[in-house]
Amino acid sequence: MSNTVWLIPLFPLLGTLLNALFGRWIGRHAHWIAVPALACSFLLSGAVFLRVWNGETFRGDLFPWIEAGTFRTAVTAQVDPLAAVMLLVVTGVGFLIHLYSAGYMHGDPGYARYFTYLNLFVFSMVMLVLAGNFLVLYVFWEAVGLCSYLLIGFWYTRKSAADAGKKAFIVNRVGDFGFGLGVMALWVALGTLDYGTVFDEVETLSPETATVIALLLFMGACGKSAQLPLHTWLPDAMEGPTPVSALIHAATMVTAGVYMVARTHALFERSGVALDVVAWVGGLTALFAATIGLAQTDIKRVLAYSTISQLGYMFAGVGVGAYAAGIFHLVTHAFFKALLFLGAGSVIHAQGGEQDLRKMGGLAPRMVLTTITFLVGAAGLAGLPPFAGFFSKDEILASTYHRGRLWLWALLLLGAFLTAVYIFRVVLLAFFGGPRMSKEVAHHLHESPPVMTLPLGALALLTAVAGVAVGMPSTQGTAFARFLSPVFPLSEEVGHGGLSAYALLVLSVIVAVVGLLFAWLLYGSRPIKVEAIGRPRNRLHALLLNKYYVDELYGFLFVRPLLRVAGFCARVFDLGFIDGIVNGLGQLVVGWARSMRRLQTGYVMNYALMTLLGAVVIVGFLLSR
Repeated sequence: MSNTVWLIPLFPLLGTLLNALFGRWIGRHAHWIAVPALACSFLLSGAVFLRVWNGETFRGDLFPWIEAGTFRTAVTAQVDPLAAVMLLVVTGVGFLIHLYSAGYMHGDPGYARYFTYLNLFVFSMVMLVLAGNFLVLYVFWEAVGLCSYLLIGFWYTRKSAADAGKKAFIVNRVGDFGFGLGVMALWVALGTLDYGTVFDEVETLSPETATVIALLLFMGACGKSAQLPLHTWLPDAMEGPTPVSALIHAATMVTAGVYMVARTHALFERSGVALDVVAWVGGLTALFAATIGLAQTDIKRVLAYSTISQLGYMFAGVGVGAYAAGIFHLVTHAFFKALLFLGAGSVIHAQGGEQDLRKMGGLAPRMVLTTITFLVGAAGLAGLPPFAGFFSKDEILASTYHRGRLWLWALLLLGAFLTAVYIFRVVLLAFFGGPRMSKEVAHHLHESPPVMTLPLGALALLTAVAGVAVGMPSTQGTAFARFLSPVFPLSEEVGHGGLSAYALLVLSVIVAVVGLLFAWLLYGSRPIKVEAIGRPRNRLHALLLNKYYVDELYGFLFVRPLLRVAGFCARVFDLGFIDGIVNGLGQLVVGWARSMRRLQTGYVMNYALMTLLGAVVIVGFLLSR
């Protein structure tokens, strides 16, 4: 399996290098390198998945990396059922997004640069998934962050895009600082960063030490996966091209935190407290972001807050020990969230770049395929049966309830209701009712080309069948949980039988349906007053429209004080002290040179006299000895 495994990241890396080195000449044909590279990577991931399905695993070193004293590490890959699932998601959904990008980004002057970054993003995420030790994980954890900065700020001539890229990079540095400390603490505590050795020796750690390490690692997860309080970068990331939003939100960067916590579950279990923190941060984030999504008017920002909320569900799942359920929701979310973002991109493409829901409406007759696929994605997100999101979200809700976390379960259930409300609000405002765009935009409305609609159809199919195929609950657990049982013990994920299980399932459906009906009552049952959308009607509405003023709070607490400190340092230390020393030395040299210049009279007799005096001084010195 070794040769196949290392070829999976090799193809996107080759695509990155070719487009980076020859993109100036390749130009608008860059997708002919990037898309086949991802297709090859996906096919190889499928081959590896089948071998893992048959019971094989792989662990091997590509080459020795660092040898310093007692510290030795190599570039190591580890493939087990968890890695195999993630590889399929990253390369499969990534391939569809690459294919879609060929149509969406057509004609962009940075076309080759775009596909260079996109291939590099997938390469980094594949290596993160394949990592067999914490140092390789950390390196590609940072590489994913770098790629997100490059892609979010892809249209860097727009100030908003450049600022969004910087914000994503800086906020992630806060979380990654903790992540780096956690990796170093692991080395200090155990003397190794190898996954297998760490997990075998985790019982030797005291619970307190394990808690410190786990919480530091989770700090990095909060940054990458946009959980409270490090969530603010993700909505601003919508400044990047829409396929980038789909890639970040569905298949790559934001799922890294969930994957990391699930991968290191033995460490979190040793702590115990850390798992509770993960669960409650996830639950609070799920509800917090869902409430904000209710009021936003930008179609991509609604989906961005939806991503933050759904990541909260994943963290709540892994936090209560339902690891397979959390990872299953990661997989289904990749399908329906990529579908929703690409569907939104199709709408934006048709409307000449317009993202404001207040300037949409009545798109369904003109964009039938986009409407149908977007509805499938909305149903999956809302948790309506038989779509995939229903099975994965219900498994998390049921696991939370049966593990006695009733308050957390109530938060997640309320979040599920709000999810149905905000996503069908988007559906009704964008696709139904009367058109609210200008006549010129309405005249040019059209369905997207096949290169964009084909990925929509594939993702809609996956959203429709994935839950039924591998997520049906039973007393032996779901098929998905049984596949992951070598990584996560099946006893943690066994399906819950009895009346309560069916009652919870029915309740989950009722909550989603009521949310749908509530959205229809507000936005579909009567004509919409455009001027009323996005205008605060009361203090609560203003609070949601302004995203709880978190950005303003951070600006007041951190940004402005740091700017004042930086300004003070610039004036006092940089200009006053550092520049003062440098300028003072310069002035000293100039003064010395000015005084020495007086010796240069230009008269030969003066120079002869100085020579004579010098000779006398030398002779006198020699005689005095």
